[in-house]
Amino acid sequence: MFLNTLTPKFYVALTGTSSLISGLILIFEWWYFKKYGTSFIEQVSLNHLSPLLGGSSGSNNSSSTGDSSVSEGGNSNSQQHHVPECKLWRNPLNLFRGAEYQRFTWEMDKEPLTYYDMNLSAQDHQTFFTCDGDAGKQEYEIMQMAWRERNPEVRIREAHRGLEKNSECATSLILLAEEESQSVAEAEKLFKQAYKYAEINYKKSQQTCQQSLMHDTAHRRDTNVLVYIKRRLAMCARKLGRTKEAVKMMRDLMKEFPMMNLFTIHENLIEALLELQAYSDVQAVLAKYDDINLPKSATICYTAALLKARAVADKFSPDVASKRGLSSAEMSAVEAIHRAVEFNPHAPKYLLEMKSLILPPEHILKRGDSEAIAYAFFHLPHWKRVDGALNLLHCTWEGTFRMIPYPLEKGHLFYPYPTCTESIDRELLPSFHEVSVYPKKELPFFILFTAGLCSFTALLALLTHQYPEPMGTVAKTVLGWMYLPVSCLIENLEAILPSNLLHQLSRI
Repeated sequence: MFLNTLTPKFYVALTGTSSLISGLILIFEWWYFKKYGTSFIEQVSLNHLSPLLGGSSGSNNSSSTGDSSVSEGGNSNSQQHHVPECKLWRNPLNLFRGAEYQRFTWEMDKEPLTYYDMNLSAQDHQTFFTCDGDAGKQEYEIMQMAWRERNPEVRIREAHRGLEKNSECATSLILLAEEESQSVAEAEKLFKQAYKYAEINYKKSQQTCQQSLMHDTAHRRDTNVLVYIKRRLAMCARKLGRTKEAVKMMRDLMKEFPMMNLFTIHENLIEALLELQAYSDVQAVLAKYDDINLPKSATICYTAALLKARAVADKFSPDVASKRGLSSAEMSAVEAIHRAVEFNPHAPKYLLEMKSLILPPEHILKRGDSEAIAYAFFHLPHWKRVDGALNLLHCTWEGTFRMIPYPLEKGHLFYPYPTCTESIDRELLPSFHEVSVYPKKELPFFILFTAGLCSFTALLALLTHQYPEPMGTVAKTVLGWMYLPVSCLIENLEAILPSNLLHQLSRI
């Protein structure tokens, strides 16, 4: 009687409501997937329902390993050095805000640096250029506030105020060279002036660093200031075309301060040596820094691949190689390219100009899109200079992904690819840049399921509205089939159980 009393309007309302609910679920699932990269229903099932049912929590299976150390010559399951998964690094080739980033802003009316990136730089400057011993020194107290300022005009004004208090304040000159100078030549003049004062301060604090902890921290600060200025002077010389002078300054700096790996000066040196086409010198630097115990970078891995490609790239032909096979030198070059691509899979598209470059950020995430941009921005000319190198890269780089069955779970030469790179790169890179994502996320099952359910119920609602009588008959038939096993079960229970028990249950 219940089925016979249902009208076609009921079926239209039922299917329409089901379609609406599944559509809302689909929209929410899609939004959650785009924002967090995973299915909400899947996350709830793994993290909350599975432990209650006795399963293992999905969070226990997530990767928490590092991203920049290497375990070469063996599988990623062998002993490795654990590094924080998403550590941000200062870009060793970062541009000058006043002379380069500001010009881009004027020309394009776009901000090349994000607030997140500039805030990280402010924290770096406070760490490098301030110390506890600055209390009572007006110029240093002013600069402490200047580094924290978000407005560039206020920062520059505060730096000038610091110079008024002390005309030999090296950190004030650093800020003015970085942000007020309109050209690299102007920045170089200010850095030279700052270097003279920084060297005097360094020698003074070196004599008193053993007296107390406060003197020691002041000496470390003066060391940071001196190294930073000399490195930026070398970069100014490189940008102004005096590459040999820049190489000499970098070598002297690395020799005088061998423990200052924080600034990764060897990457500046590699880029300058490539400009001079001093490939044997580049190989010597790589032999020292491309070590199993040292953190890797795109510069290290891709430069090693470039040097090996240089030996075979001019004669390489994919058609000939497919017929006769790869020679030992070609195989070595291809393996080096595969190694580089596994470390940072974003760089080839920039090197092959399949994706447009932007100005690199001041901080990079190793193995992320930000590192790929920073590498390709400075090293693309070096790849173009080697005849056939880009052709070899184009023919072989995609083969890397066939070697790694599932990059999120397993690595070949490096740690499994970190899952955090996309979200951090979106913070580091400007909004007008389309962030490169690897590996491409597959749509979760629940999104596909809700999409299918939504489409199916919407189709049912449409058919019921257009053909109410036939669809009502079909619905009654389907419901009758579904009710048939239930009715058979009830009849069997009535035959087995006493009638008075069923009577009491019906009353309840």
